[in-house]
Amino acid sequence: MDNSSGNQANVQASLAGRYATALFDLARESKAVDKVEASLATVQKALTESADFRSLTTNASVSRDAAKNAVAAIAKAMKLDPLTAKTLGVLADNRRLAETGAVAKAFAALAAAQRGEVTAEVTSAHALSAAQSKALAAKLKDRVGRDVAIKSKIDPTILGGLTVKIGSTLIDNSIKTRLNTLAQAMKG
Repeated sequence: MDNSSGNQANVQASLAGRYATALFDLARESKAVDKVEASLATVQKALTESADFRSLTTNASVSRDAAKNAVAAIAKAMKLDPLTAKTLGVLADNRRLAETGAVAKAFAALAAAQRGEVTAEVTSAHALSAAQSKALAAKLKDRVGRDVAIKSKIDPTILGGLTVKIGSTLIDNSIKTRLNTLAQAMKG
């Protein structure tokens, strides 16, 4: 089994993966994969930036009806595509809104696999320039043999360098890790 089939099987095995797979199948049939992926990215961003939205998705005391009404209003306000809006409604109805972020992540993995891409989660101390991201994507493509989409995250605690996670592989070239390794060697 090649790596993309293995990743797809892993996505489908989780609860969020089952929702994402169903949504992906519907989006593919409707030729709306890009629209759904963009809407889910908007939802992911809202989960990160809005404590109120995050609270709605994790608060078990919110009734099904209240959660459905809230996500319908949020979907309309964020101008989400109809499939994503309906999926959020289904998650609310099934009391699975806490899975929203995981569904978005699993859907993105399925969409990337369809495009023949693999996603690299890159953590750096400072934002990468467009040229740096492009160069890194090219180097990673040489290493993995497929197109690589870069998902950047900034973490000043790594001090410098990068960590790159592709699937279950972690490449840690951060200054923080190098200093910790040096400190361990000096204790040794």
